[in-house]
Amino acid sequence: QLVESGGGSVQAGGSLRLSCEITGNTDVTYCVGWFRQGPGKEREGVAVIDNDGGTSYADSVKGRFTISQDNAKNTLYLQMNSLKPEDTAMYYCAADSVVLPGRELEASEYSYWGQGTQVTVS
Repeated sequence: QLVESGGGSVQAGGSLRLSCEITGNTDVTYCVGWFRQGPGKEREGVAVIDNDGGTSYADSVKGRFTISQDNAKNTLYLQMNSLKPEDTAMYYCAADSVVLPGRELEASEYSYWGQGTQVTVS
């Protein structure tokens, strides 16, 4: 189960930190990540941590967003700085134990999803 929190409304240039608490089979190593879906748009990958701990970011957020995880708390974070209106979207966290290399930012690779948290930048 994945439960997101931390969304909200912020002015352009501001910051937000999203959290995702992950519960389930902790004996399995998961690829975990953040995805977003804006109005009328397809769901897109934002940032992921793969099974080896490596990170990948969408070009549109590089240098502004940082993904991290606290294994002791089973929590995934997304620190979002210098937010832009185009970052407005519903943000979802996702997990899967098997993600093909090179496809970590593809939503179709993930089986487990949270309910989403809204981020609005004006």
